[in-house]
This record gives sequence, C-alpha cells and structure tokens, in this order.
Amino acid sequence: MLTAKNLERVMELEEKLRSEYQSQLDAKSAAIEGLEKKLEEQRGVIEKQLEQITILSAGASDNKRIEQLNRELTHRSERLEEEVASQKKRLKSLQKDLAEERALIKELKRFDAVALKKNLDASKKKLVEKSAAADLLQKSLNKSRAENTELQQKLKELEEKLPQSEEAEEAETETEAAAA
Repeated sequence: MLTAKNLERVMELEEKLRSEYQSQLDAKSAAIEGLEKKLEEQRGVIEKQLEQITILSAGASDNKRIEQLNRELTHRSERLEEEVASQKKRLKSLQKDLAEERALIKELKRFDAVALKKNLDASKKKLVEKSAAADLLQKSLNKSRAENTELQQKLKELEEKLPQSEEAEEAETETEAAAA
C-alpha cells in the first residue's frame, strides 16, 4: 500500500514539476526568442544608423552625436547579449534540473507496485507451504523418536529377560537330562 501511495506521490510530483517547469521553460524560451529578435532589430537599427553617420559626416557635431548614439546602442546591445547569455545559462540549469527530476521519477517508477505485491504473495505462499512441510516433518520426527524410545525400552526388557530365560532353559535341559 505504501509503495502505491509513493508511486502516486511521485506521479503527482512529476505532473507538478512538469507543469511548473514547462511553463517557465516555455516562458524563458519565448523571452529569449523575443530578446534575440530585439537584438537583431537593434543590430539592424545600428547598421542603419551607421549608414546615416557616414552620410551626415559633413558636420562634426552631427558626427559626434551619431558616434555617441552608436556607443549607446552598442552598450545596449552588449547588455542585451549578456542578458540573453544569462537567460540561456538559466535555461540550461532548469533543463538540467528537469533531467535530474525525470531520472529520479524513472528510478522511482522502476519499483512496480503490482510486481512487488505479486512477489510478496508468492513468497508468502511458499513460506506457508514450507512451514506446513516442516510441521509434518517435526511430527514425523517426534513420532519416530517416541517409537524408537519404545523399542529401546522393549529391547532393555528383553535383554533383562534373556539371562532369566537362559537359566530357565538350562534348568529345563538339566531336568530333561536328569529325567532321561
């Protein structure tokens, strides 16, 4: 009964973990894809702005402003890249945790409650059969011992009577010899 309850708990835990982590993984994957799209968009924007910089390079002040914007966008894209990298690391960590949980669940599923119960029932039946056989053997042994004791007692009695009967036979043979 405990194994079945444990199995149910494990199944509930698996479902819970699957629902909990799957939504997080999906959300993180969607966030990563969104960040990658934003990154690509920003790279496109950066490329466009670089083209504009080359066109507007006539004025030094315009050129400095564009370079400043370029640096800001570069920093922003680097931060986004770092954020994407950290999200990827977190995703890998979550996937690793999920794999460990799945391995644990697989290990717990290995203990099949039905098969274990069948083995237990079969073992109980064998034990009952062996106990019955042992009881019969014990009764037979006790009976044999009692018979053996009885026979040994009769043997002692006969051994005690033997000298008396030998004397009686000798006396008879002597009486017959004397009578003859």
